[in-house]
Amino acid sequence: MLRSMGIRPNGLLQPRNTILLRNSLGGLQTFAPRPHSRFMATETSNAAKKPAKPKPDQRFSSTLLLPKTSFPLRSEAGARELDLRKRCTTDLYGWQREANPGDFFVLHDGPPYANGRLHLGHALNKLIKDFVNRHRVMKGYRVDYRPGWDCHGLPIELKALSELKVKDRSSLGAIDIRTAAKASALAAIDMQKQEFLSYGIMGEFENGYRTMDKDFETRQLKVFYEMMKKGLIYRANKPVYWSPSSQTALAESELEYKDDHKSQSAWVAFDIENPSGVLSEKAPGIPLKAVVWTTTPWTLPANKCVAVNPKLNYTIFRPQSQSSDNSAYIAGTDRMTEMASRFSSDKDASPVTLEILGSISGEELVGTSYKHPLTSQSLPFIPADHVTAESGSGMVHTAPGHGMEDYKACQAYGIEAFCPVNNVGKFTAEAGAELEGLSVQKEGTTKVIEMLKAKGSLIQEQPYTHKYPYDWRTKKPVILRATSQWFANVGSIREDALKAIETVQIVPESSRRRLIGFVQSRTEWCISRQRSWGVPIPVLYDVATDEPLLTEESVQHVIGIIKEHGTDAWWSMSTEELLAPLYRNNGRAYRRGYDTMDVWFDSGTSWTMIAEQIPRPDLPFIADVYSEGSDQHRGWFQSSLLTSVALTGKAPYKTLITHGFLLDEKGFKQSKSIGNTVDPAVVINGGKNLQKDPAYGTDALRLWAASSEYTRDIAIGKTILSQVSESIRKFRNTARFMLGNLNNFKEVDSMPYEKLSRLDKYMLSEIYNFSRNVDTAYDEFMFSKVFTQLQFFSSTVLSSFYLDVVKDTLYSDSEKSEQRMAVQTVLFHTLDAFTKSIAPLAPHMAEEIYENYRECYKTPQPSVFRSGWLNTPECWNNTELRDDFAVLKHLRAEANQLLEQARTAKVIRSSLEATLEICVGKNDDKEDLVTLIEDYKDELKTLFITSDVTVSTVSENSKPATTEGASVSEVIFEREVLVPRKGSCTMTLRKVQLHKCPRCWIYASDTQDELCGRCHSVVSQLSR
Repeated sequence: MLRSMGIRPNGLLQPRNTILLRNSLGGLQTFAPRPHSRFMATETSNAAKKPAKPKPDQRFSSTLLLPKTSFPLRSEAGARELDLRKRCTTDLYGWQREANPGDFFVLHDGPPYANGRLHLGHALNKLIKDFVNRHRVMKGYRVDYRPGWDCHGLPIELKALSELKVKDRSSLGAIDIRTAAKASALAAIDMQKQEFLSYGIMGEFENGYRTMDKDFETRQLKVFYEMMKKGLIYRANKPVYWSPSSQTALAESELEYKDDHKSQSAWVAFDIENPSGVLSEKAPGIPLKAVVWTTTPWTLPANKCVAVNPKLNYTIFRPQSQSSDNSAYIAGTDRMTEMASRFSSDKDASPVTLEILGSISGEELVGTSYKHPLTSQSLPFIPADHVTAESGSGMVHTAPGHGMEDYKACQAYGIEAFCPVNNVGKFTAEAGAELEGLSVQKEGTTKVIEMLKAKGSLIQEQPYTHKYPYDWRTKKPVILRATSQWFANVGSIREDALKAIETVQIVPESSRRRLIGFVQSRTEWCISRQRSWGVPIPVLYDVATDEPLLTEESVQHVIGIIKEHGTDAWWSMSTEELLAPLYRNNGRAYRRGYDTMDVWFDSGTSWTMIAEQIPRPDLPFIADVYSEGSDQHRGWFQSSLLTSVALTGKAPYKTLITHGFLLDEKGFKQSKSIGNTVDPAVVINGGKNLQKDPAYGTDALRLWAASSEYTRDIAIGKTILSQVSESIRKFRNTARFMLGNLNNFKEVDSMPYEKLSRLDKYMLSEIYNFSRNVDTAYDEFMFSKVFTQLQFFSSTVLSSFYLDVVKDTLYSDSEKSEQRMAVQTVLFHTLDAFTKSIAPLAPHMAEEIYENYRECYKTPQPSVFRSGWLNTPECWNNTELRDDFAVLKHLRAEANQLLEQARTAKVIRSSLEATLEICVGKNDDKEDLVTLIEDYKDELKTLFITSDVTVSTVSENSKPATTEGASVSEVIFEREVLVPRKGSCTMTLRKVQLHKCPRCWIYASDTQDELCGRCHSVVSQLSR
């Protein structure tokens, strides 16, 4: 006990006189953490440099069993973690692959770009994966985790070009660019690998995968080949998202949308040249104009028709403000209010009055032709269901070379896509001499509007703010542009992909709808890119006809060459060598294509590595877990799903884990431009100013990630990191106390369960619950719940209760007393559960703790990760004891209130100077409170840490008399479902009348300066 020697807990509850509680008593109560200050002041520590001042009653201090351990409260994280890292990463990974007895567990790594240093998002992603893997290792699985890198694509190519410092890119050959890009990627991989290792990531880093490796590229081409054989690969001249800033086609997954994009919209009049028969009858002899609206005036040179909805009604009208021109206009009937505004002489003026001349259906308009406002070409009206009356004029200017809906509508009428725009987003000569060379999104738009004005076709122009797609790499707007590209037919496998999603466990479950939405909205996937750095699309073309040579023989021949020589061969070998022998003498001349594959096709085929190296064909999935950020629902998660379903018919993953993005402490998204990013290297090693940016170490970074609700966007900052650091200090403090009191204890000395006290058995029951909760949280990938369990267990269950109660036994009993060894037995099991539970999250701290007590085990292991997972016998699960102690801990809390009140009144200085009298109201219920208190009356003084507790009973109508110097607290418990206890009690606190034992400081001696009976016996044994 020794509370007056400096061990009295702080953080006690506020005093009060009379307390009336009506509780279900169904759960454990939260108490303030109580650091063991005497233990911290007296144990072996590097920090204890000054000798303690002499204290009275030190005659028997050498007979006390004070804690001894070399485990420090604060570790030198940088040096200590580095010492332990190899043991719990590289060595552990190799060991578990060979020695663990369980099945394979495959967590497939989504490859980050091999481009630049890592950021905090990378760290969070890898740490979540590491938590999963370490838990599975400790459960006996053979974990397969091969870190990967995405090595192709535009960012790496652009970086390589910048490193070459070449002003004119055209002076470089493809091999020059590829060589520089490969070198850039390799350098980035080496740098990123070391950074990942600094996070304590366990994996096969020396045998990871890179999408530029020859074997990877060969497998990727085999996927292309198999999809080709299934008819899923085709070429078409159709509109695709095109990035003028990157000069390449983009997939939907490579776009980001800006909500405040500004366009210059235009309302344009198309002169009707040959009206349909019905239209001629409705407006005989009247010049007619069709009204269209466009937010992309630059697409007007590519206009090929006007689309109307055959089911809509259209109105023929004439604005009354119009000049002497007798023309009438046609627009959707539901858009007349809009028309009144658009024909105002000033766009900000009041709407004009419209003279209604008649109406006509969209179906009756079909067959009409009009004159193109810029080229005077005669073009048709066509029907299209995608036309609505919700915006615009109800008539749609249609350019099949610049819109997917336009393209599909025109296909049925044999109208081909026309695209007078080049790869850098400028008009070509096909757009006309006035427009050639102008940027379509800038001066080209301005020029088109000027030309419309000059021809009298512009009704009105106005700025328009709307959502618009941008290239996610260059952050510049894209366009839709028809070019000949290669596509994967997603529409034909979409239903199979959606069924496969149903078999996947998705964390959080809310992400399922997002993934389904992206898959449902896709019909095709543009897989070709106009880059030099990538995997070539293995197609040759007939020089005369441009017909692609896409046959099994041709593609297999190319795959064989790449398997032997790598993808550089596509650029370095002659066309004759690339051509399969079957086609070399068929009278045709061929050229190779230079398109490369979408990088999502690269990484999306990475599952083939698992299928090849760890084949598990009997399972309905390929990898156990994929885990990435929420942006990958339209990226890697989806491309992996589509290629896997296409070839195997099943999802590539059993479980899909999605995490959010990073925020600063104020809730703003972290951004380099804002300057609110947190560098994981600074968190670990500290910044230039260590006072401002201290070195928290790797485990602090890991526990920040573990404590976060990663399924949402996650905040980090100095305050949050400081809180995590304080949690680490508390964890170490708790472990340190247990280590100090397990000095010289061996597992073989453990007391059998039946010889433990009820308090000790209750603690084992708490360990049982804790272990089950932790294991469930790990299984559900809810690491923040693990962290919360660890905090509650160490602070509330241990520091504030059990460790506080058993200190007297540990310090004052004889070393081999059954009671002390029983407590040590419980501490051993407690430390075992605590260390193993925290190990996946903070491996360095767990290894350090284990290193300080592994010799206690019958069979010590070199690492805590080799010692197995949590093992709690079912006999520990004592619900009856948990019910009892739920009530007893409430009583203890009330006793603490009285003790603090008495201390404040200076009646006592320490709780050991007090004795409590508990008077219990009695009734006929056998499960009432008096039964419980009577049953535990001999243990209450230990639980309350007082020198004595006496128990008496009274009838329901009587009240005990209070005496001078006593404090009274009344507690009433009523019968509830969870804890069947009923009754009331009165607590009376008095100052103890006996004398203080000079050894244990409990007031249990009859004579001043005499040892109590327990201490007399212990000291006598030691003096023999």
